Amino acid sequence: QLSARGHWSTWPAFASGQTTLRNHKPCCAPEERQSSNKQALLTIPKPRYLEQLESYLKKELQSLDLTKKNSQELKLQPYREIFEFFIDNFKTYKPLLSAIKNEYEATLAHQKKTIRALEPLKTMITTVSEECTQQILALQEKEKDEINMLKREKQCLLKFIDNMKEEKSSLQTQVEHLQRSVAEEYTRYLNEYGARKLLLAKLNDLHNERLDVTRRQVQGRENAKGEDVVKLTLALKIAQQDLTKAQVKLNTMIADYGDVVPRRDLELLEKKYSDLLQEMEALQKDFDQLHKEYETLLEVHRETVEERDNFWAELQRVQHNCTPRPNWAKCSEVIPGGAERWGWLAEGKTSEQLVDVLLEEIGTGALKEIDVFPGRGKGDEVPVYLRHEGEVKNKKLTKKDVVNTLKDVWKEKIALQQQTGKRSSLPEFFLSYLQKKYGDSVAMEWSYSLYENMRLCRSNHVLSSFFDVLTGKVDEEQYHGQNLLISNLQKELAACDSSNSGSLTSEQFRQEANYSFPLKRRESIQELVDASRYELDSTEDLINYMSLFKEDEEGNAAPFVAKLRSQDAREKREYLSQLKNKLGDLPEVKADDLKAAFCAIDPDIDDQTLDTYAGLVYQAWREQPDQGVVPVETVLERLLAGDVRRVGPSPGEGSMTGFEGE
Repeated sequence: QLSARGHWSTWPAFASGQTTLRNHKPCCAPEERQSSNKQALLTIPKPRYLEQLESYLKKELQSLDLTKKNSQELKLQPYREIFEFFIDNFKTYKPLLSAIKNEYEATLAHQKKTIRALEPLKTMITTVSEECTQQILALQEKEKDEINMLKREKQCLLKFIDNMKEEKSSLQTQVEHLQRSVAEEYTRYLNEYGARKLLLAKLNDLHNERLDVTRRQVQGRENAKGEDVVKLTLALKIAQQDLTKAQVKLNTMIADYGDVVPRRDLELLEKKYSDLLQEMEALQKDFDQLHKEYETLLEVHRETVEERDNFWAELQRVQHNCTPRPNWAKCSEVIPGGAERWGWLAEGKTSEQLVDVLLEEIGTGALKEIDVFPGRGKGDEVPVYLRHEGEVKNKKLTKKDVVNTLKDVWKEKIALQQQTGKRSSLPEFFLSYLQKKYGDSVAMEWSYSLYENMRLCRSNHVLSSFFDVLTGKVDEEQYHGQNLLISNLQKELAACDSSNSGSLTSEQFRQEANYSFPLKRRESIQELVDASRYELDSTEDLINYMSLFKEDEEGNAAPFVAKLRSQDAREKREYLSQLKNKLGDLPEVKADDLKAAFCAIDPDIDDQTLDTYAGLVYQAWREQPDQGVVPVETVLERLLAGDVRRVGPSPGEGSMTGFEGE
């Protein structure tokens, strides 16, 4: 039904007051007719069919659950049905409306396909963003340490230069003081020289006067006695000549050596001056060298600042282009225990580890909602402790119950081994233990419940270690060897505590750690000391070593034991990395080649240990020692699963190139 302007009318044809199409072109009605047409339409009642469609749409929308993730798709379905009803009732326009509907449906399907295709790309972008963020943070941390080190070195050099300047100024002051002293001494000697000349002149005058007096007295006596005047006169003249010569010689010597200093004083002054001159030259050379180093450090600092600015610009660009990091604090709203427990779970973990923790929490939560497990059958490929037909009831165990049960299994198995002297298979003993304790009818319920909890809770050491041994991923000897390592350290610390106070000083703890782990590097020992002091203030020195080995009710160990286990795993990977590098490019390894490689990287290893390690790799080694060739990757996998560790010090530092321990 068309309106007077050529558009579709508001109501269907059966409504009262309907309008007809007049002789006007579409969309070209005069403006003066617009107000009257609107008033006519307002008086027309709403069609019944339209009321039915609106009622149906409202009913369908109210019945929908719009809180679900796909609420928009659910909301679209009632509108799609209304449109189909509309098409079916308008036969004339059904082809055109159907074509329009099909085109919209095809476009929506294309957009959904495009969105599904972009989902992996979104995940990849998130992963790349996290990796880039970690690399940038690592570079910033490394750059920060280097800049701080350069700044400290610069400050030390500046202090050293200031000290050299002060010392040079002091030496210069001493030299000037000595120069003034020498000038004063020279002036004093010059004055003494003049005074001596005047004194000699006076002495000569006095001497001549005395000679005249003596001569007159002698002449008087000679005249009185009547002696030979000629003889006495001749003797007097000879004596006067000798005296004159002696006086002239004495005056000459006094005049020549009056301003001369003693040779001893001169040599002392020359030696002191030479020493000061040499010291000043050495200080000048040191100053020049320090100045050159200072200029070099300034250049390095300028390059470092420029590189830092480039990294900062790159960081800004990456942060602008990459997806923002997730807000992990939101997880505290859905994790049992709230923000306090989530903070304890997320402390010190990376984004990948937080994802594992979140998956573990989700998995354990979902596990509690499951009432039964589907049985895995009784085939040979099914482990003996899971062989069951039909459904198995979920015991819905807590983590505390699981930990206590697994510890009791280890305790019973070790007691049986000590009693019989034979080691049984853990899967078979696990099943027999459950059957003995809970009966055959309930044993499978406990077995399935324990297995699912161990499979999900990989962050708990008690559960993960038992699961790895149970499934054959790790040899049982590795579990006992690591526990023995921790037990021996605890005994050594207790033996060092002579007062039985339960505490040791940091130095005592370090000495016992060095004694218990002589092959550990200094950095590893420092990590253990730091882990033992995680709850202490910086001023406290006593370490409560008893608390380092305690576990909570869910089997979570203290940070010290966790650090000790991580170091043991890291040292094992380094040991096997050295072994792989020593084997080189060999695709397959014989037993003799493996033993030779072990002896090369660990010269102190004994024959019994060599046979044990070879037995881990070559299953039939003891029965047929001349047969068996195993690929390198298989060798490393079997050694990684067993209890393998270094016996003596390494002849050289190994590398972890080309080997992944996990």
